[in-house]
Amino acid sequence: MANSQNQTNKASVQATELNKMPVAGEADTEFSAEEAAEAFQNNANANAAQNNTNQEQ
Repeated sequence: MANSQNQTNKASVQATELNKMPVAGEADTEFSAEEAAEAFQNNANANAAQNNTNQEQ
């Protein structure tokens, strides 16, 4: 084979990020009600602070 220098081997192709199989459960977005409430509260506080800053200007 004259072009063997220009071709990648199977191991290097399988090791690339786009060719990896997905890990089961890795994309799960489960979270508790407490975490949701905390995130909502933090977001509400940030919005209130930003509104106060905008009103002062």
